[in-house]
Amino acid sequence: MIGFTERWLRLAAGLLLGGLTALAGLACVLGGWVRRLTTRRPSAVPASALRLAELERRRLAVFHAVEVDAPRGGPAAFGYLAARWPLGLFGLLVLLTALVALVYASVLLWAWFVLEPNDPADLVFSGLGGLFLLFLCAQGGLGLAQLDEQLARRHLGPSETELLRRRVGELAATRAGVVQAVHDERRRIERDLHDGVQQRLVALGMLLGRARRATDPAKTDALLRQAHEESAHALTDLRETAWRIYPAALDERGLAAALEGLAERSVVPVEVTYELDGTPPPVPVQTVAYFVAAEAVTNTLKHSGATRAGIRVARQGDDVVVRIEDDGSGGAPRRPAAGGLLGLSRRVAALDGRLDVDSPPGGPTVITAELPCA
Repeated sequence: MIGFTERWLRLAAGLLLGGLTALAGLACVLGGWVRRLTTRRPSAVPASALRLAELERRRLAVFHAVEVDAPRGGPAAFGYLAARWPLGLFGLLVLLTALVALVYASVLLWAWFVLEPNDPADLVFSGLGGLFLLFLCAQGGLGLAQLDEQLARRHLGPSETELLRRRVGELAATRAGVVQAVHDERRRIERDLHDGVQQRLVALGMLLGRARRATDPAKTDALLRQAHEESAHALTDLRETAWRIYPAALDERGLAAALEGLAERSVVPVEVTYELDGTPPPVPVQTVAYFVAAEAVTNTLKHSGATRAGIRVARQGDDVVVRIEDDGSGGAPRRPAAGGLLGLSRRVAALDGRLDVDSPPGGPTVITAELPCA
């Protein structure tokens, strides 16, 4: 109830302030037109136009929770004020009508005790009419707020050229990030092969060479047993490396099975909650979702000292949301500048998604990835 009342009070305050600024905007527009006529300079714009447009932008942000860009220049600000002043004055009219409607609606509460009506039906009809008019004013106020937002975005928001320029910049940055992420992944695979599988194979070759040169059958048998154990370790390392590159279960049985396999391989207990029903997400989305979870679990094992972790995959509108939480010590940066989390943010950005890291000192750490499917 408090939130509902606060919302309507903010809307009324926004309309009231918007009406007052509309009067100032009308004066600014009239002054600007007079200045253009007297100076014969079509491009002449009052300096107050920019200040008033900036005030309108802040009003929209505070009272209507609408964020728009700063005015692009004097002509854009002047055009916005010229188009908006009738809307602001109409907002004042709606507020005045709402006050009258509120008075009539309140008749149902106090008139029975203060007045002595000859016909109670008149009071009832007056009160109900006031309530209906108040409802219409509320809907009109909401409509005016929406029109105000659209008008501000039309005049103060970025132009189509600016939006296209921003989008091109985002795509260029995303492409560079993906290229760097692929490069980092190749280096990680090379390190895994060099430090893991290659060392195992070198040790295996040395054991087999010693077994060939040995003359004592007992020593030969012992060396062959060690070589057999080393070959088993090498196969395990090779399977682990292949799993980290791309799990076969992701293609064969889907994201849920891949995450279950990730949980089974983890040293720390990991609870998987998979809440995606119906049509599975596209393969690129499943792949990124898996690697987000895998990297988060890896960071849990390496850095956080956690005793448990949880992975939750759910759908939120058109997005797939992957949430990984652990009970570790926290301290991970919200905006990673290096390491595995930076690679994850680049993977997520390549799908126009969003990665959020919430890891206060002392924990817990929560990593959330929102991956659009539309």
